[in-house]
Amino acid sequence: MNSGDAAGSSSGGSGDAGAPRRASRKPKYSKFTQQELPACKPILTPKWVISVFLLVGVIFVPIGVASLLASNKVVEIVDRYDDACVPSNVTNKLAYIQNSTISKTCRRTLKVPKDMKQPIFVYYQLNNFYQNHRRYVKSRNDQQLRDASKANETTLCDPEKTRDGMAIVPCGLIAWSTFNDTYTFQHNTNNLSIDKTDISWKSDRDHKFGSDVFPKNFQKGPLIGGKTLNESIPLSEQEDLIVWMRTAALPTFRKLYGRIYVDLKENDTITVTLDNNYNTYSFDGKKSLVLSTSTWLGGKNDFLGLAYLTVGGLCFFLAFAFTLLYLIKPRKLGDNNYLSWNRNSAGH
Repeated sequence: MNSGDAAGSSSGGSGDAGAPRRASRKPKYSKFTQQELPACKPILTPKWVISVFLLVGVIFVPIGVASLLASNKVVEIVDRYDDACVPSNVTNKLAYIQNSTISKTCRRTLKVPKDMKQPIFVYYQLNNFYQNHRRYVKSRNDQQLRDASKANETTLCDPEKTRDGMAIVPCGLIAWSTFNDTYTFQHNTNNLSIDKTDISWKSDRDHKFGSDVFPKNFQKGPLIGGKTLNESIPLSEQEDLIVWMRTAALPTFRKLYGRIYVDLKENDTITVTLDNNYNTYSFDGKKSLVLSTSTWLGGKNDFLGLAYLTVGGLCFFLAFAFTLLYLIKPRKLGDNNYLSWNRNSAGH
């Protein structure tokens, strides 16, 4: 009996020794995997929290004040003209704007509210135009815009892909609907020239629109969507098109039309002659002409200053509230008496 047990244990031992060892899934030890690296663990004492709130308030409030002052220095003239430039006897505005035989020339008079230092930026503003619509945004082909050898590449350009079996360059709804109202300005019987160079992003001109790509078969259909393009000028130099094809995120947006390098004085009168060509009447849109100066912060924008002031003021309020709470009802840091099981110890 003993000899059998010994033999069994001997054979069993030899069997275990020959079996493959099971691979361990335990990760290799390191301070990183075991979260033992030195770490900063600040203790949020009342004095520390109050100091942080005060510091944020001291920084944010002056920035907010400076931003608001800069925004208030911007002088803007905004003139909505889509309704004013339609004759009073016209009842069907859509039929009027689509009739190419009717002259759409319109004159507007603008009064300068304050002195405007050059450069004066000329924008057109559209309301209720959703350039961020998914189908609209996708209706373009970037390869075609960059490379002349890809002129027949019209993927994703529906419904403006081809005309009479030939590819449209540039194809897609975005290019087809390029803004085509035009403006000329007169100041004290003198014509104001509009500089339309460098109104688009340089990166767009250099990398997104090819210098060897020329418009072809564009706006040849029965329904004209917007501006026609000069077929002898490459797309990289068609800056109105480049500006338009950088789509806006919101339904109300402004796009740069040009710059005026003339100083205007308060109460000066500007006569604007415009061609009201662009159709906003089919979707209840609005069109406005905007003249604006700029500051170190850019154009007029009160939101940034108000946001900084709001956050800074809130931080000052919280710092004041925590200071009062700390003075009126001080609390020892790490006091175990405030633990729930210590507070209710009498009930156990």
